[in-house]
Amino acid sequence: MCTGHRPLATRGDANCRGSPVVTRRAALGITVLVILAGLALRLGPWHLPLTTHHYGGGILWGMMLYALAAAFRPRWWGRYACLTIAGAAAVCVELSRLVHMPALDAFRHTLVGQLLLGQIFSPWNLLAYAAGIAAMAVLVRPVVRPGNVNRGNRITSLDSRPRASDASCPSVPSGTAGGER
Repeated sequence: MCTGHRPLATRGDANCRGSPVVTRRAALGITVLVILAGLALRLGPWHLPLTTHHYGGGILWGMMLYALAAAFRPRWWGRYACLTIAGAAAVCVELSRLVHMPALDAFRHTLVGQLLLGQIFSPWNLLAYAAGIAAMAVLVRPVVRPGNVNRGNRITSLDSRPRASDASCPSVPSGTAGGER
C-alpha cells in the first residue's frame, strides 16, 4: 500500500512495495544515525559480551557502508549497485588490514583508525559486514531514476509504458520534477 507520492516511477520496480524509498538526503541522515549507534555501542560503558560488542559494531559498520553508498550514489543506481559498492568497500577495508606500513599502522592505533579500519584481519568480520549491508538493503531502498531525463520542469521517461504497479501508487503530478535534493 502506498502512503504518498512516488518520487518517480522506476523501470519495473514498484517503489511502494517492500522497504521504504529514501532520497539521498534521507540516506545521509540514516548514515549519521547508524554512526551514532555504532559510537554508542563501541564507546559506551555497556559491559556487553565481546562478541556482541565486536560483531554488533561490524553489523552497524556494514549498515553505514550501504547507507553511504545510497547517499552518494549516482541518480540511476539502485539497490543492487549500492549492495555491490558497499560490499566491495567492506572487502577492501578488511583486506587493507593485511597491509602493514608504518604510517598506516600508526593511524590504526588511533581511536579514529580503530573505528574506521580496525587492526586485525578476520573473515568473520566480512560476515558481520555482509549482515549489516543486507539488513540495510532490506530496510531502505534508494530512489532510482533510470532512463529519466530532466528537461526543464518536465520528466520524460525512456520507458513510458504504464506498469501494473502504477495503478496502486499515485504518480508524480505532471509538470513537476520529482524534487529529490
